[in-house]
Amino acid sequence: MRLISLLTCFVAFLAPLASAIQLLESNALSVCMESSNFTATYFSVILYPGNNSLVVGFDGVSYIEGKVVAEMTLTAYGYEAYKNTLDPCSIAGMGMCPMAAGPMDLGPLSLDLPAGTSEKVPGIAYTVPDLDANVRIVIKTADTKEKIACVQASLSNGKTVNQAGVSWATAVISGLGLAASAITSGLGHSNTAAHVAANALSLFGFMQSQAIIGMTSVHMPPIVESWTQNFQWSMGIISVGFIQKIATWYQRSTGGTPSTILSQLGDTSVEVLKRRKRDFADPAMNLLKRATGPMIVKRATGMVKRADTSQKLLVIRGIDRVGFRANMEDTNIFLTGLIFFAAFTCIVVIIVATFKGITELLVKNGQMKSDRFQDFRNGWKIVLRGILFRLTLIGLPQMSVLCLWEFTQRDSPAEVVLAAVMLLSMLVSLGWASQKVVRLAKRSVTMHKNPAYILYSDPSCLNKWGFLYVQYRATAYYFVIPFLIYTMIKGMFIGLSQPAPVVQTVALVILELAMLVAVCVLRPWMDKKTNVFNISIAVINFLNSIFLLVFSDVFDPPE
Repeated sequence: MRLISLLTCFVAFLAPLASAIQLLESNALSVCMESSNFTATYFSVILYPGNNSLVVGFDGVSYIEGKVVAEMTLTAYGYEAYKNTLDPCSIAGMGMCPMAAGPMDLGPLSLDLPAGTSEKVPGIAYTVPDLDANVRIVIKTADTKEKIACVQASLSNGKTVNQAGVSWATAVISGLGLAASAITSGLGHSNTAAHVAANALSLFGFMQSQAIIGMTSVHMPPIVESWTQNFQWSMGIISVGFIQKIATWYQRSTGGTPSTILSQLGDTSVEVLKRRKRDFADPAMNLLKRATGPMIVKRATGMVKRADTSQKLLVIRGIDRVGFRANMEDTNIFLTGLIFFAAFTCIVVIIVATFKGITELLVKNGQMKSDRFQDFRNGWKIVLRGILFRLTLIGLPQMSVLCLWEFTQRDSPAEVVLAAVMLLSMLVSLGWASQKVVRLAKRSVTMHKNPAYILYSDPSCLNKWGFLYVQYRATAYYFVIPFLIYTMIKGMFIGLSQPAPVVQTVALVILELAMLVAVCVLRPWMDKKTNVFNISIAVINFLNSIFLLVFSDVFDPPE
């Protein structure tokens, strides 16, 4: 309870946010130097400025003996906001002069702070969502000033931009766009339907791009992590209780070992790495390697996973971070995404078949004109096939990332097989459809001197293969091929390069720049407005990749 007293006093100094309940909290304490004489396994501190109280819970081991001094530094958004040196011997009743080695087990314990303590904290600390602030304490010997221990903790005020309302709103907007396209197409307004569908798909693709940014293993500011979390539904990362139970059961039944991180949060500290200097995080991983024995530590990815969680210290980022923030065990992430994709596909098939039956019944009973939805009723199987192809195209970014990532995780042999079969079937079906479109376009050029003649005038061709090219102008029908290549390469770097964040960011910069140049030069979409919309998305994606490159510390900025 000695070293922790230094940190809790400093956290207490920091405290107000304007909400129903103002608080300042930290739930993970990590070491920040090699050969540290202090190990933290569980840590929780919550400051309530309303009643000037501090709730503390802590479990760890200290090997520090003798008289010490503590240098405390508060860093906010990359800048040093406060620094002070504390001498425990000068504080009456602190019980840390001298310090004694041994286990430290505390709490949860509620402490009343001295009057006026919470008033010293700037009010902005309680109002800014996803506060990016860290407290770092360096312990030195009192006589020689030798550095003997270093710990740090991230601070949060409980406010975040990750809101369920944002996720629902974006999902509803995307769904309404696709539904409007289907309805207008069924009513015979094919040109309007094509425009609505093109923009709806582009918007959905943009949301997937935002979600993919959050899946990179780069240390990002908390507000970036939270914002991208709003779009993870587009990648199938949705936590539903019974689906999590199904995923855990399936994994256990097929020879896998489910993760139990969420069930052990009561005595386990899970740290979501934020952007910080590498010398903060790497020594912590080196220390864990020495201290945990059989524990599996992946230093490059900044996470401890599939591990002996009795060690109680887990550091996560990348796809695991996304799953944890979605309240999902990391071993369930792949199967959850797969289940949602398969379930959504089945629901769409049922809706189409049901709509076919209802329209036929209404026509038969004379309650609807026979020419209403006639094209759909006559060729509904072809339309359904085209819809399934379109769903495959929509799901490619999601499944390419998750399937390739599963190859590196190997949650169970059966899940690896599922990933291989799903990815291969999607690539084969889309590849075959793409070459079919190219062959039809070449035949149209040979016979009619124009690729649009067969591609757009043949209803069967349009309903079956139009999902690949209808959003593009006739002479740019081929653009779906570079788009598929771009999507697959992007998925490869996100799914397979989790241990190498710099590789991910450099690859994303190159890919997004290439895509931006291509769409600006070719302008392949059907009209000016659609081109402007998609070029704007490409610009945003490129800027996002540049920001990621900065966050990755590839330029090695000075401290």
